[in-house]
Amino acid sequence: MRALNWLAFMPLASRTPMYARLIWALVLDSRIPTSRKVILVGAAGYVLVGRDLIPDDIPVLGGLDDLAVVILAVEVFFDGIPDEILEEKLGELAIDREAFRRDIDQVRRLTPAPIRRIIRRLPDAIDSAGRLIAKAELGPKVRSLI
Repeated sequence: MRALNWLAFMPLASRTPMYARLIWALVLDSRIPTSRKVILVGAAGYVLVGRDLIPDDIPVLGGLDDLAVVILAVEVFFDGIPDEILEEKLGELAIDREAFRRDIDQVRRLTPAPIRRIIRRLPDAIDSAGRLIAKAELGPKVRSLI
């Protein structure tokens, strides 16, 4: 049954360039919390590094874990965007608000609720880690190592 749900993403795939522009505009916006942006960086790192939960050698399934990670990251990213900023960017990019809402709802229906709850906690964990690093004054030390 879940495999059939994945087929529902085919029309959404045609809108990927438009949503990529939206994500990019939001990433560049200084009003968006860094913790939300880190979620996208983590997903990109997962895809680019190539250390997968399911090896890419396995037909079909090999690419699904990458897709699932990206979809979850994008969902969590959008979940933390203040409505007024999202509305502003949708207007600037002339993206149909209703179509966007339908697409996001479609993604949310596909993602199991327990996974969504766990993933939604990540930005708060990232913020907490950032505060601990700042409090311990590790930021300059970490930057000097990089």
